[in-house]
Amino acid sequence: MNQTLHHAPARTAEGDELDRVREVYEQRRRSKTMERYLRTNPGHLYSLHEREATMAALLRSAGIKSLAGMRILDVGCGKGTTLREYIGYEADPQQLWGVELLPAFVEEARSASPNLQVICGSATELPFPDNSFDFVSQFTVFTSVLDIAVKTRMANEIARVLVAGGRFLWYDFAFDNPSNPNVRGIRLPEIRRLFPAFSITSRRITLAPPLGRAIGRFGPAIYHLTSKLRFLCTHYMCLMEKRPSSD
Repeated sequence: MNQTLHHAPARTAEGDELDRVREVYEQRRRSKTMERYLRTNPGHLYSLHEREATMAALLRSAGIKSLAGMRILDVGCGKGTTLREYIGYEADPQQLWGVELLPAFVEEARSASPNLQVICGSATELPFPDNSFDFVSQFTVFTSVLDIAVKTRMANEIARVLVAGGRFLWYDFAFDNPSNPNVRGIRLPEIRRLFPAFSITSRRITLAPPLGRAIGRFGPAIYHLTSKLRFLCTHYMCLMEKRPSSD
């Protein structure tokens, strides 16, 4: 008797890596460690202030006074916090898009901001045509991906959907976290390899989170003074510009 055998689709390395990232974030979402990222945590709050101030300074130095009229994408948008922040820079809510891997975060983002376009999907396959956006951002997404091939595909997708002359805002860890094997730091040489067609302006910011949480108890002045000691800072914020193609 002839029998037709139905085989499950073959797993890919990329699929395995994305599944790992989903599982890590689901576990983190349900854990008490999320309390570290509450705005009522002084050290975290002061780091957010520093991050926004650095972003504003980079935009200003690039001649960008506001985000008005720009079509904007936040990759790994989480609950939509960064997208909502952009509205304070005169971005049009109807021009704001987010892509998020975790369905629970997508639902929270849509519930909090129904006027934003938040899509559940992967940064390895952005559901947008070429040259769709004037401004793209990512905040602590790339360091959560351990597979270099997946990181490279994410970078290629960001470059694809960004117009020539468009800006890409990067904020992420520069160093490995010994207590967290699920993240891997990315320094400037690797950022340049991932985005060879971009010019890069960078700033090293953000006190190492355990130190920031400890210092934060002494108030914003002490935190910000300590954060001027750049060797204690663990993140890079970069504003990149996509160069026009030479073709």
